[in-house]
Amino acid sequence: MVRIKICGITNEKDALWVINLGVDYIGFNFYKDSPRKISPKLAAQIIGKLPSFTQPVGVFVNEEMKAVKMIAEKCRLNLVQLHGEETPEYCRELQTQSPRLKIVKAFRIRDKENLDGIGNYSVDYYLLDSYVPGIEGGTGEIFNWDLAVEAKQFGKPVFLAGGLTPDNVTQAIEKVDPYGVDVASGVERTPRRKDYNLMREFISRIRAKRL
Repeated sequence: MVRIKICGITNEKDALWVINLGVDYIGFNFYKDSPRKISPKLAAQIIGKLPSFTQPVGVFVNEEMKAVKMIAEKCRLNLVQLHGEETPEYCRELQTQSPRLKIVKAFRIRDKENLDGIGNYSVDYYLLDSYVPGIEGGTGEIFNWDLAVEAKQFGKPVFLAGGLTPDNVTQAIEKVDPYGVDVASGVERTPRRKDYNLMREFISRIRAKRL
């Protein structure tokens, strides 16, 4: 059963829409340069209203470990997504210091060379996103899904991201059979507002595929 993650939530109204649609994960982006950034204070308020079946995920990009731990504690996060150039050593140290935290390590994929070294990361999940120079996720661009299939050989559950929309998510699932799919720009009106109809269509197509 493919899990569904809606990322880039910036306000309570969108969060309530997502909750009502019954997704598995909700992503909150704490990267200061993201158009979808959210403050830890507001994220904590929203997370406090989430039901138990929806897991919040904190998204960080090349953040100091101290800040990751502080925000994770403030927002009661059990899952963090590292979307920058964090090293395997950084991930191991975070796991050692905060053993309750599960880690999703994101990789921006341009070609087969980007798969080199993925196996060095002893984390809980991999997330594969499209490589676009200067943009750390939320690009709206897809990459070669054959490379996502290859990445599964490293033995970790894989989230597929990058340019997913209601129109292509079924094809993506058929091709890759990922653990989960992650969408942000593909279900937006603007980078700070989700589109309810697009989210509902995205999710309904995945659920139809589950049946």
